[in-house]
Amino acid sequence: MKLIHFSEPSLLFRHDQSVEDPRDGLTIFGPLDKGSPYGIRAGVIGTSIGIRRFREWARKIQKPVIEHDPDELFQLSHPPFPGFEAAFRIPLNPSPVFEIEIKREEIEKCLFLSNKHERVYKTVDLYAEGILRALKDEDVKVDVWFVMVHDDIYKYCRPESHVPIGQRIQVVQRVTPSRARRLQVEPSLFMEENIEATPYLYEPNFHNQLKARLLGHDAPTQIIRESTIAHRELDFLNKLGNPRRKLDSLQSRIAWNISTAAFYKAGGRPWKIAQIRKGVCYIGLAFKQDGRGGDPRSACCAAQMFLDSGDGVVFKGAVGPWYSPNRGEFHLSRKAAQKVVSLAIETYKNDPNNRDQCPPKELFLHGRTMFNDKEWAGFQDSIDSTKTNLVGVRIKTEKSLKLYRLGSHPILRGMAYIQDTRTGYLWTSGFAPRLQTYDGKEVPRPMHINICRGDVAISTVMADIMSLTKLNYNACKFGGGSPVTLRFADAVGEILTAGPLESGAPLSFKYYI
Repeated sequence: MKLIHFSEPSLLFRHDQSVEDPRDGLTIFGPLDKGSPYGIRAGVIGTSIGIRRFREWARKIQKPVIEHDPDELFQLSHPPFPGFEAAFRIPLNPSPVFEIEIKREEIEKCLFLSNKHERVYKTVDLYAEGILRALKDEDVKVDVWFVMVHDDIYKYCRPESHVPIGQRIQVVQRVTPSRARRLQVEPSLFMEENIEATPYLYEPNFHNQLKARLLGHDAPTQIIRESTIAHRELDFLNKLGNPRRKLDSLQSRIAWNISTAAFYKAGGRPWKIAQIRKGVCYIGLAFKQDGRGGDPRSACCAAQMFLDSGDGVVFKGAVGPWYSPNRGEFHLSRKAAQKVVSLAIETYKNDPNNRDQCPPKELFLHGRTMFNDKEWAGFQDSIDSTKTNLVGVRIKTEKSLKLYRLGSHPILRGMAYIQDTRTGYLWTSGFAPRLQTYDGKEVPRPMHINICRGDVAISTVMADIMSLTKLNYNACKFGGGSPVTLRFADAVGEILTAGPLESGAPLSFKYYI
């Protein structure tokens, strides 16, 4: 067995400067895109206390946020946040351009309802309708909406949440979930019954439902638990007076993550891959079972396309019988496969950075299962094989293979074992020399990579996957364990199936994360 090592991909920042760690690049050179000179126009929605907490945190990150830990290795893996304007070269005003206050009493009227579908739907309604009214009635342009949610919303507005009996507000259930699903296909002649069934058409998950209900309204959101930025305040302490969430050593990481995501959602690219190959497009296929219609085979397909410019776009494919309960796999029909890739190529050709409006030279399809013959034929129907090389790659975490390294450190990130010309194992997590540590708790597991369709060198595929682990704009970190094409696959699928969508148009990735 011969192991090879792929060097850590570099990221490109301002002035065409490249470094390995995005936090180094932002601190020293600034983001790839200049951003708007007036800064990020923030809108905030939440209770008066939640808005106050955002203002205080926004003032805090105007200055450096440093973790006071004497361990030098900790300092390497948790570099200080230099301050928002110092990192991104544009301001984030602690006073938002627009504020929407939601009364705590109004939230409690919804938050303690006994029926979880109505509880989540009506709680989301307070936030979604507030943002939509502002978009319709106000002239102020908001770049990013910061949605401040108290931990009680996080606690009671998830699928498995239950309200304590003593706090529960009983709700008369006039429509059953099964009846609501039927009404989605066959609406009732009585409008009141259709209205009562509406909450059941949405997933009882605050985060996913809010994102889904705002899709297509140009309202990128950054949802923040209040305890994340105010974990030491009185209502987040336990009986001994200590914070319930141990976040003292993560303050710089929180500042990096929220700030980077906000910059991206405001329209700027923090960085891109320095050695990205021109004319290459990557598509990750995401599937999510959609049980609202009662058919266990029904599933929604989403395609996440990532361009060589670094940005991402999400497409919603057709909902159909893509899931096989016997095999536990998802596969598209030939027609549906053709439609998904055709839409991706058309969007690629119309990208502002593609001046020649030509199709990609190489198109990689990433999935967790093999592509069957009908599915692959549909993909091939979408391309001109003389202009585009189509390659299908299956990527999954391998649990049965583990390698141990002599000494106290685990295997290096970037190590690979090439089994043959189409198959190999790649360790996208492991010891990083730049950080002098491994950001994990278990023995690193490799990604099993198989070129199941098309022809390309396995080393090229592995090098690309290493690069795609560093395109996560939702977290400012050295690198991830999975390529971005698959990292958010489940999350995107959850949002696309969280409720009936008003628009099927391609949308930027920033609306989903």
